[in-house]
Amino acid sequence: MRKFRALLIIALMIIVSFILQTSLFRFLNIGGISPNLMIIVTVSLSIVYGDKKGTVIGFICGLLCDIFFSDYLGFYALIYCFTGYLSGKFERMIFPDSLKLPLVAIAGSDLLYGFFCYVFRFVINGRFFFGSFIWNYVLPEILYTTLIALIIYPLIIWIYKRYMRPIRESEKNFAKRKSTL
Repeated sequence: MRKFRALLIIALMIIVSFILQTSLFRFLNIGGISPNLMIIVTVSLSIVYGDKKGTVIGFICGLLCDIFFSDYLGFYALIYCFTGYLSGKFERMIFPDSLKLPLVAIAGSDLLYGFFCYVFRFVINGRFFFGSFIWNYVLPEILYTTLIALIIYPLIIWIYKRYMRPIRESEKNFAKRKSTL
């Protein structure tokens, strides 16, 4: 039951983030730049669930972006899948309660996202304007995404702890002993 609830909450987080990113945050853009909520969700959930589940979460987030925004099916799915995998590798190194390292992971993932978008969407088409692209698009998006992550990441961690965290064996035993008293 708890696994099904966690799966449902993850699906809701992805859908709500996608809807917010494509609707509300399009109007709250600054200079044509809006935050990447899908990166925040992918990295946040990958940090708590690890690389395998992070890869799947990233793939689903990227597939949503592919279906609605990409000319090529699988482009964003691959980027987000890779992001989820890399972020999930830090599962044991990053404490979810800490805010510094997850924000660095989110900023780094957004930088990777921007770099891959630059390479596969512009360089392949013969457009080489790396400095301008980084300065005018990638860095402002990283800053905006990181600022929004200051609000969204703690919310995701709170939801995880409250509704999705698996019950440890010691907690089960404690609950059994408490109910017999």
